[in-house]
Amino acid sequence: MQSGHTTRFAPSPTGRLHLGHAQSALFARNQGEQCLLRIEDIDAARCRAEFAAAILEDLRWLGLGFDGEVRVQSLHVGAYAAARAALRARGLLYPCFCTRADIAGSLAAAHAPPDAPYPGTCRRLPEAERARRLATGEAHAWRLDIARALAETGPLSATDLARGSFACCPADDVVLARRDVPLSYHLCATHDDALQGVTLVTRGEDLLAAVPVQRVLQALLGWPEPLYHHHPLMLGPDGRRLAKRDNAPTLRQLRAAGHAPEEVRRMAGFA
Repeated sequence: MQSGHTTRFAPSPTGRLHLGHAQSALFARNQGEQCLLRIEDIDAARCRAEFAAAILEDLRWLGLGFDGEVRVQSLHVGAYAAARAALRARGLLYPCFCTRADIAGSLAAAHAPPDAPYPGTCRRLPEAERARRLATGEAHAWRLDIARALAETGPLSATDLARGSFACCPADDVVLARRDVPLSYHLCATHDDALQGVTLVTRGEDLLAAVPVQRVLQALLGWPEPLYHHHPLMLGPDGRRLAKRDNAPTLRQLRAAGHAPEEVRRMAGFA
């Protein structure tokens, strides 16, 4: 346990918890003196109330308790929207009208790999054209102008307990809002970590790449910088990480098969 730290377990209710989630929950519970539970259900198209209820049930069965009230992000949309509005008022966000096909075409024309940063097409639009297209209701996302943001923040770094200190130099104008998901994971999670006094962000190493953008948001909005611990992911027999989309065995299935909570904890690497 990291003495004195507050950490959190923050699942999204898009399916049942599986063994990899149990590992993450146990890592978090064992890392902090205080451990919070947060339900990250901003993505209304994928999140379900029944899955949120199942998360609470599965964690109770596993024998895990958490500190304080459970924070449910969908109940606090106004707070996240206010943070987004503050960034927009400072000229740090711009509307992006590009479709995925538009972006893929631009990258291909530039002989860039498909996973290259957004080419900045809409960042270069004249303000009058932006206003006209917004006024017509054209579908758009809101991107963070990362060059302008870094000009305000200056050089940034983060510290991970397993990796030490590293520079945070994001190159992509990340999407902070779009029509189907009006608030992004980056903004909501970073907002809540600050609000809830999280001093140690414990999560899987698949989210290590999220740190640079989140450090930028922390610096821009005056939120404190936490420490990080990105733990290794559980892998299946095929060497791939356990995932909902690959039908990883759920805690409910393990329970139905007769496994006791202490056995499942051992399977997740915790005695």
